[in-house]
Parts: sequence; structure tokens; C-alpha cells
Amino acid sequence: MAIKKSELYSSLWRSCDQLRGGMDASQYKDYVLVLLFVKYVSDKYAGQPDALIEVPAGGSFQDMVALKGDKEIGDKINKIIGQLAEANGLKGVIDVADFNDTDKLGKGKDMQDRLSNLVGIFENPGLDFSGNRAEGDDILGDAYEYLMRHFATESGKSKGQFYTPAEVSRIMAQVIGISQAKSQSQTIYDPACGSGSLLLKAADEAKDGVTIYGQEMDNATAALAKMNMILHNNPTAEIWKDNSLANPYFRDRNGNLKTFDFVVANPPFSTKAWSNGFDPTKDLYERFEDGIPPDKNGDYAFLLHILRSLKSTGKGAVILPHGVLFRGNTEGATSAAISFARATSRASSGCPPICSTARAYRPASWFWTRRMPLPARVSS
Repeated sequence: MAIKKSELYSSLWRSCDQLRGGMDASQYKDYVLVLLFVKYVSDKYAGQPDALIEVPAGGSFQDMVALKGDKEIGDKINKIIGQLAEANGLKGVIDVADFNDTDKLGKGKDMQDRLSNLVGIFENPGLDFSGNRAEGDDILGDAYEYLMRHFATESGKSKGQFYTPAEVSRIMAQVIGISQAKSQSQTIYDPACGSGSLLLKAADEAKDGVTIYGQEMDNATAALAKMNMILHNNPTAEIWKDNSLANPYFRDRNGNLKTFDFVVANPPFSTKAWSNGFDPTKDLYERFEDGIPPDKNGDYAFLLHILRSLKSTGKGAVILPHGVLFRGNTEGATSAAISFARATSRASSGCPPICSTARAYRPASWFWTRRMPLPARVSS
């Protein structure tokens, strides 16, 4: 019998309740989603030779179950996760959260009970992922995104960092025609991929698949993206942790920016520190040849990075704050670049606030179809 989503969601949210009080809501993900990942890969791959994920002896969810009531449960959970990470090249990805942190999880009997209850919630027989997944239904991925949505809603300081609403992601993918991708060799890229939800929803529109690339500067969020790719059966997706403006990782053999068939992005709105780590006036990748965005507003920096990251026939879509539709006259330094962006764009549109998890912002969407090489310089 297939897992009922309502039961799964309820169980996962109860796990968050076990963590309340010791940490900010934005930190629940560091614990709940790691346990979700361990439970999923243990159910799916434990004991299977040549599986995508190796579940080693001493590195499974069942090893966690055996620890319920153990006085050293926190330290031993860390070791179990470390075993799984070591076996699969996931060090620094799934072993970031410290399950022995007394400040967040309590001391002595408090930690012992809290973690035992947390493991017990995932032990529910109704959450057996080995055979309870309905055909064509990515129920675990949906649960992951359900939790991401709640984290984005509850965390007052990290909203846009984690999650792009699925409806917005699908619209972006449909407008730039990812469904027309003809082979797995075609590529999709997100330079500020967060948890990877936008990349995954966009890639899902490709009937024959596409090759996924993403970069994210926040360590914990990049780790979430890597786990999310595995949970969605995209273990070969390449996610890199670094600042895509200061240190773009994906480059060609000549050291230029790698270009992609499709680019989607929901970068941080109006970031003030966009030029940290490099000098835009001496940019190695010629992204700002026609103007440099203002020091304290990086929206057009991401836009210009995306333009340089598209193939000559590439297509892109980005979500930026609504003000980008009207800044051409006020940001004179980037007027030429903005003119080029508008000249090559298919459409730009304002969106209602519901399109963003950061409800204080009203976003705008911008779509491109590149039908010409990007010139070295563009006159305004």
C-alpha cells in the first residue's frame, strides 16, 4: 500500500516538534532532513549490491533504531552518519549537523529522550520507502519540499535561501521550453541553487532528461541541494559550494565560463555584498564590460552572470525583485547591459507576492531566448 502523504507530512512535522526550543526553526532542517535522508537510503539501498548509495555496516537507519534509550545516542548517531558519509563521498554534506550538541538538543536524559523520540518517529512502519512508493510518485521528494516550504515560512531570516515554490519553477521551465530538450547531454544550470528545488522542478520538465549543474555559496544549503538531488534520483547532478560571482566553478577548458542550454535562478534579492571576493572592474569573465551594478545592489550582477552563462541559442529565466523592471534610468552604470538584456529577452513580467516564499518582496520574472552571440561590448 502506498504511503499516504498526509501521514508522512504529519510524521515529519512531529519530528520538528521534538526539536523546538533549542534552536531556530531554520536549523530544524539540519537534523530532520538528514534523518530523512538516512531513512530513505537505508530503505532503498541497504543490502543491495551495486546500488547508487552504499549503506555500510554500522551506517544505516536500523543502527540508529538500536540506539533508542542509549545514554550516548547523540555521539553514536554522529558516528553512524559519518560511516554513511565516508562510504559515499558525502563528508561535509550529510554530517554537518551535530547530534551531540547539548546547546541545541539538551543534556543527559533530555537529549536521550529527544533523540530517541525523533528516531522513533521515522521508525513508523508506514514510512517504509523500500516498497511504498507509488509508480511515478516522488513522494519523498514532495515531503522534502513540504518541509522546505515550512522552514521557509517559519524562519524569518532565511526564507528565499531554501525554496522556490514548485508552481513558479514549473512556469519558468515551461516558458523557456525545457520540455523540448532532446537528450540527456543538454544542460541546465542554476548559479544560486539553494536547496535545488528550482533546478529539480525545471529538469523534471525534460522528457528525456538533462544534465544538472548548480552552485550555492552557503555550506549547509549546498549540502541540502546535494541530498535533494539524491532523493530525487539525480545522484550525478553536480552541485558545487562556492560564490558563483566571485568564484564561478563551472568553466571550459580555456578558463572561460561554461555555457549551458538552460539557466534558471532565484538569486538572493538585492544583495549588498555581491562584489565581495573579486574586483568587478577586472572581472576575468567579462561579465561587467558594459557597466558595473551598484555597490549595494547585486540583482543585475546575477543577471549579467546568467547572460554570460548561456549558449548562443540558450534560454534562461530568473526571478528578481520587482524593482529591476524600472531601474534602467537610475542605474546608469549598467544601462548598456540592461539594454542588451532587454533586447534579447523574450518577456519580463511582474509577479504577485504569492510567487515568493519571501512574502515581503514582490518578485519579477525575466525570460531570455538567446539567438545571437553575446558581443564583447554593447553600446547603449
